[in-house]
Amino acid sequence: MLRALRLCLHALLGGLIALAAVKAVADDAPHATAVVLSALTMAVVYTVGALSPAVDRSPRAAAVWLAALGLAWLILLGLSRDGLWAAFPLYFLQLHLLPMRWGLTAVAATAAAAIAGFVLHGPAVTPGSFLGPLLGAAVAVATVLGYQALYRESERRRELIDELLAAREDLAAAERTAGTLAERERLAREIHDTLAQGLSSIQLLLRAAERTLPVGAPAAAHVRQAREAAQDNLAEARRFVQALTPPDLEHGSLAAALERLCAATPAPAVQFGVSGTPVQLPTPYEVALLRVAQSALANTVRHARAARAEITLSFMETSVALDVVDDGEGFDPSAPGLRTGGGFGLPAMRSRARSLGGTLSVESAPGQGTAVAITLPLPSADPGGPA
Repeated sequence: MLRALRLCLHALLGGLIALAAVKAVADDAPHATAVVLSALTMAVVYTVGALSPAVDRSPRAAAVWLAALGLAWLILLGLSRDGLWAAFPLYFLQLHLLPMRWGLTAVAATAAAAIAGFVLHGPAVTPGSFLGPLLGAAVAVATVLGYQALYRESERRRELIDELLAAREDLAAAERTAGTLAERERLAREIHDTLAQGLSSIQLLLRAAERTLPVGAPAAAHVRQAREAAQDNLAEARRFVQALTPPDLEHGSLAAALERLCAATPAPAVQFGVSGTPVQLPTPYEVALLRVAQSALANTVRHARAARAEITLSFMETSVALDVVDDGEGFDPSAPGLRTGGGFGLPAMRSRARSLGGTLSVESAPGQGTAVAITLPLPSADPGGPA
């Protein structure tokens, strides 16, 4: 579109300059030769500027070129009345290449020169002598301002489309990542709850059977080998579970992952604390506690409008608890819409707690903040070690 407009402007100015020269020759004007030479000079100056890259890049070069072109036009206008018509494309050039303030000043000066040229060559002064150049200037200003407004709107829409495309790509990547992490968690949970627990039970049973066998019994060696094989496979299953651990837990303890979660939350200000003596937790426990903290803190950021929040990890004799408290707007936990869900938010947190034999409690009221607490019973130690 811009290229087409420039071509039209080139054709318009070239045609008007040629019209002044041809008409001067056709009418056998007294200064026909001078008119032709001035028209050629203006055409050469215009062509040099139109082909020069410096005019588009440098405002100073554009101003110098417009000044030279204007001087050539004034000479043509002084020799021929028909040079008046070249003022119209000059308006567009001045508004396009100069800053708006200087462009309007140049347009006003060009319109005044056109009026003066019309009066100089005209037999009588008429209202058209003033209205013609002024209306042309007004049309040029309105056209350029309208084009600039449309261009800005087009740029805003282009930027919006780029942002939407980038957001769609980010969302797709986030969905893929979330799906991958969810599948890793599911596999880790399945391996822990089935294979690892079964191997641990087999190991315990074989250990018990080994103790009941008399010394030197022929089956004792086979029972010992079976127990050692079960122990080796249990260790391998635990390595599988560890490999499927969420990335947040790969480079440190649960407490370190929660600290990073608090530090990565820009608003509200989140504090983290540990109560009691930390103990090593099975991977499913750490995953559940981390996911509940992430979900509760995400709800705080999106909905609570809180000024501060606090996450506390508490180790007790028989249980471990995680509390997420904020001073936000709060809500009514008994609202019907909060008792149902599709696996997200509070229903998902309750499901995680129930899957490990724990409980999830939510205390909140409108205007009184929110406290989410998950409590999980610590797994009892056994001779085969924690599964």
